[in-house]
Amino acid sequence: MIYEFCTQTHPGLLRENNEDAAAFDEPSGLAVLADGMGGYNAGEVASSMATTFIHTELARWLLEAGPQVSARDLRRAVDACVHNANLAVYTAANVNQHYAGMGTTLVVGVFQDSRVLVGHIGDSRCYRFRRNALQQITKDHSLLQEQLDAGLITPQQAATSNNKNLVTRALGIDDSVLLELHEHGVEEGDLYLMCSDGLSDMVDDAPIARIMETDATLEQKARQLVSIANAHGGRDNITVLLVQAVAGTKKRGLVSRLLGS
Repeated sequence: MIYEFCTQTHPGLLRENNEDAAAFDEPSGLAVLADGMGGYNAGEVASSMATTFIHTELARWLLEAGPQVSARDLRRAVDACVHNANLAVYTAANVNQHYAGMGTTLVVGVFQDSRVLVGHIGDSRCYRFRRNALQQITKDHSLLQEQLDAGLITPQQAATSNNKNLVTRALGIDDSVLLELHEHGVEEGDLYLMCSDGLSDMVDDAPIARIMETDATLEQKARQLVSIANAHGGRDNITVLLVQAVAGTKKRGLVSRLLGS
């Protein structure tokens, strides 16, 4: 399986700065997205620190380990890298008063062969679009989700709730954080969407699915998702990261082709 990546970000219509961050590394199949929180520019610092750390350290490990790494070792590596990123953000928040209390949500995906390992913290999400159906494959770590799970509110009430932005888990707030990890099988044609709540709070699933099902390029779809979030109010920063699964194999190197291997 070959994976194609694309990301777009926008501050939205009401915010002056952008506290979202996203990065991907195509050779290792790594994608990471974060939505920061905190005073001054602290949210921007937290999300940037987290994505930069994970992008740099985990991509290096993945390339060294190779595509045949076991599921167990992959889980341990992702968990360890996120743990270290959490400590880095937490330490920075405690040694610089301007960064006090900063933190960030996180969603990270490792796409290898016909599988993806998805980890998340907070309410940034990952969706899968398969055979014209959009499915959210992460569950928010938020007060609103806990109320839904407990049957205290209905999905209709949740859609208009004022508690949408109250997360129950975030990277960098404490010296340890629990990363939720799940592995999923990947099929040819799958399209994965990672996003901050600047998209998911503004736009229902149906309009997102209509954009995902078009024949537009990944870049065009990413721009359309940002545009529709702004068209619906753009009350927050908007970041999307798209990953398309295409059947095939990586092109062989020159030496391999010359040797016929």
